[in-house]
Amino acid sequence: MIEVKGLSKSYGETRAVKNVSFSIGRDQVVGFLGPNGAGKTTIMKILAGFHYPSEGTAEIDGLRVDLHPVAVKEKIGYLPENVPLYGDLAVDEYLRFVAEARLIPRGRREAAIVAAMEACGLAAMRSRRIETLSKGYRQRAGLAQAILHDPPILILDEPTAGLDPNQIIEIRALIKELGRRKTVLLSSHILQEVEAICSRLLIVNKGEIAAQGAPREIAGAMKGGETWELALKAALPAEEVTRSLCRLGAEYSSARASGEGEIALSFFAPAKAEGAALGGERIFDWAAAEGYKILSMNRKKISLEDIFVRLTSGDGGAEGEPVARAQKKGGAK
Repeated sequence: MIEVKGLSKSYGETRAVKNVSFSIGRDQVVGFLGPNGAGKTTIMKILAGFHYPSEGTAEIDGLRVDLHPVAVKEKIGYLPENVPLYGDLAVDEYLRFVAEARLIPRGRREAAIVAAMEACGLAAMRSRRIETLSKGYRQRAGLAQAILHDPPILILDEPTAGLDPNQIIEIRALIKELGRRKTVLLSSHILQEVEAICSRLLIVNKGEIAAQGAPREIAGAMKGGETWELALKAALPAEEVTRSLCRLGAEYSSARASGEGEIALSFFAPAKAEGAALGGERIFDWAAAEGYKILSMNRKKISLEDIFVRLTSGDGGAEGEPVARAQKKGGAK
């Protein structure tokens, strides 16, 4: 359904996207992840036909977006991060305007509007002015305009941004339902959301694809290792403890310190560090040698957060260089 080959986009001297290639099949929900400024929105706008690539090609259901922009837009429903709504219109008036703009035949418009409102839980709000709706219902109206013409592909940029937890759950369930019959490309900074909805990931960093595939496949392709959670008592600041841990061979470490001298660490231990595995025995020996008192030590399965941090760390964590990131609870950050 979506085929991207060698895609690049430049704005003057700035290359926002660099030689990106990926493909997405039919009826998949794919999570599009990356830090701010990584190029996600630029790629999504190219796929939706709002920007043209500087190099490479992007195809939607066999049609190049730069050669067949109108036909491509018929196959795509696009929800930008900032939904373009008209607050002075009622929900059904707004959808009627969108139906006309999309050239949906007059005889099919009302049925399409009703179907979109029912799918998005807006039937009871059809006569309400959009400016009087809650953020969650305005987001539903944005989704309704994206699916109004029943496209086979949905491109959703931060669809739950700014919503409260209940609204996030509602929109998440709606996207999951839509994904059963459509191809969905979903950009989000909420990793739990991606884990709950998406079967496949695209992780982009600095304009390039850092990894793609199912989370388990990405974790398997990364060099072996495991994540640990460690609580200890130390007289030193959390920052110094994390630096010492990284010198031992941890790739990165986040730390939270309390006023009682307790420090909670979470870190990734590569399969081999300094010629030996960084396992429980070596961690215990390190703590004893440094004079730290271990309160608890747990090995855990590598998480999506671990994968994301390793692949997108600006300090080299993706290449295996030790990276320390410490935060003091209630103190300087």
